[in-house]
Amino acid sequence: MTPLLRGPITGPKAFAIFAGFFVVIIAANLVLAVQAVRTFSGLVVPSAYIASRAFEAERRAQEALGWTVRAAIARGTDGGKDEVVLVLTGPDGRPVADAVLGGMLRRPAVRSADQILAFTFDGALWRAPVTAGPGRWVLELTATAADGTPFRQHLALTAE
Repeated sequence: MTPLLRGPITGPKAFAIFAGFFVVIIAANLVLAVQAVRTFSGLVVPSAYIASRAFEAERRAQEALGWTVRAAIARGTDGGKDEVVLVLTGPDGRPVADAVLGGMLRRPAVRSADQILAFTFDGALWRAPVTAGPGRWVLELTATAADGTPFRQHLALTAE
């Protein structure tokens, strides 16, 4: 054994143990804080003030479209690819076919799992291939109506 670990606990030894404990705690906190800031900035929009100025006009235009959205993650069968299946209906209850759809499938707080979606319309449903593990996902849907009106909606999805 080294002389430091041998013998009674004296004032300098007690101080070294006490200081070592706090050094380890502070180092762990610094590592966790740096990782938290590096992986998630916390920003949804660069400037909340600028984003809020146009929000009300965009909300009214989007509500005037009268669209209803339902989405789910469908598991691929027999080794097939998973896909996001979207039902987009107009105020008359019929599928909206003349829109341009896009979006992002995100895993909450994990940017590395984000996937850009490319939707295709099959006559009734909008479909986009994805690789979705089990758990919670957020679909950030963006669409543009035939008249140019933007449509945005966030939907919480769960993959089995």
